[in-house]
Amino acid sequence: MSYDELATSNNPALIIYLLDISSSMNKSLGDKRRIDAVMDALGAAFRQMIFRSTKGKRLSPRYRIAIYAYNQSVYDVLGGVRTIADMAKLGVPELTPAGVTDTAKGFSLVAKLLRAELPKLGNSPAPLVCHMTDGEYTGKDPAPIVREIMAMKTIDGNVLVENIFISQGILSEPIHDASQWAGITRETSLKNSYARKLRELSSSIPNSYHQVMREMGYHLDPSAVMLFPGMNPEMVAMGFQMSAATGVGQRR
Repeated sequence: MSYDELATSNNPALIIYLLDISSSMNKSLGDKRRIDAVMDALGAAFRQMIFRSTKGKRLSPRYRIAIYAYNQSVYDVLGGVRTIADMAKLGVPELTPAGVTDTAKGFSLVAKLLRAELPKLGNSPAPLVCHMTDGEYTGKDPAPIVREIMAMKTIDGNVLVENIFISQGILSEPIHDASQWAGITRETSLKNSYARKLRELSSSIPNSYHQVMREMGYHLDPSAVMLFPGMNPEMVAMGFQMSAATGVGQRR
């Protein structure tokens, strides 16, 4: 799988955000609530997409966005798929944490959306699902539905799944500088059993994404996977920057 298709006005990239809004997202992360750090990072990712879609005053529809928030229920935050131009007007949604973490239910709605969207994508970049959570699931094991999503294919490659796991107990060593962090590979020692599970449910980072991340100032190992430990707001922001790292065509 090449993952070389570029996001253009005619072939926009589809990015689906699946956000855990269980009650634990009210806990602190640095000097913010976890949910506030996530919303700040999501806003920064949107601004990156807007910048990469703009020439002069013209905003090209190079990205299409869907946002699902979940606890014991799943909420279609945007009421369907929106363009990046829509998001420039709408801004970052407000989400209120409550309840428990039914991750499988969230991914089931993502799979339903993908089944409807994949036949229409043509030469668009492979879709990316960016999942953020801060704790283990309740209810059914999400692994079967996530693997089903990862097996879905487009001309460009399989659907990509990224996980941002907000937790302190993942790595043996602290991350002092996100820009110099090498990332998590299949061989990285992980202290948390759920982090190890999420690694198996995370795609390898395509070369095209590595190139964009280098342009953003990050230095991930070529064998790193799309799993980011949200140990602080800076690391959460890095994870959401990855979601915006689809290659784009020349701005015109």
